[in-house]
Amino acid sequence: MATVETPATPVVADNLTLADLRAALAAGWGDFLRCPLYGLFFGAIYVVTGIGVAYALFWRGEAGWLVPVMAGFPLIAPFAAVGLYEVSRRREQDIEVTWGAVLGALRGRGDEQLLLMGGFVFVAFSFWVIIAHAIFSIFMAESGMGGESLEALLSPTGLAMLSVGTAVGAVLAWFFYSITVISLPMLVDRDVDFITAIIASVQAVKRNTGVLLAWAVIIAASLFVAMIPMFLGLLVVLPVLGHATWHLYRRAVS
Repeated sequence: MATVETPATPVVADNLTLADLRAALAAGWGDFLRCPLYGLFFGAIYVVTGIGVAYALFWRGEAGWLVPVMAGFPLIAPFAAVGLYEVSRRREQDIEVTWGAVLGALRGRGDEQLLLMGGFVFVAFSFWVIIAHAIFSIFMAESGMGGESLEALLSPTGLAMLSVGTAVGAVLAWFFYSITVISLPMLVDRDVDFITAIIASVQAVKRNTGVLLAWAVIIAASLFVAMIPMFLGLLVVLPVLGHATWHLYRRAVS
């Protein structure tokens, strides 16, 4: 009997549509409503962290740094949703959802691949902070303005800094989004190495650029709005987007 070999890279669809995004969001909302405690738990972690970071920056007189920190949040948000992927996976397969299983998913499947990916995401966020600091130094240091006040940020130099920072941040965000949007839920779902998962994620973005670009815009806009009321919107927005990303992954990878 001939054996069937598993392909090195999972098969990625090339026919995602905006209807898939609507379906994923609806399914994500449904998962959140049926298992709200898990979503609120992970959302609360980032609400508390965000408030703590904001307080520390204001206390040190460096409120201007809140902008790059908030802009960099979408880089780490996918990793924050790993536990939510496990909730959706278990609901999809009609497996009991327990705290032990959900928190255990943060360790990956016992092969350290998810931890390696998490380290990669952390390095990416740190790299963004370094870039943001360099842009700040170039524009604000020479102007003699502290940059910590709203007046400084709304000055011609401050607006130029924000424009360049936004452009650079958008490029970096798209790069990291491309390598994580499919790879992180895949590492929860399958026994694959993180390089294979990254390749599949990049392929998905390449084959469905328009739809996944729209998904990136939805994520960024939703997180931005959620962070405005003292980060409290993340209690709902983060888990819904996390669950929805799982369902989009299931549509993108066969």
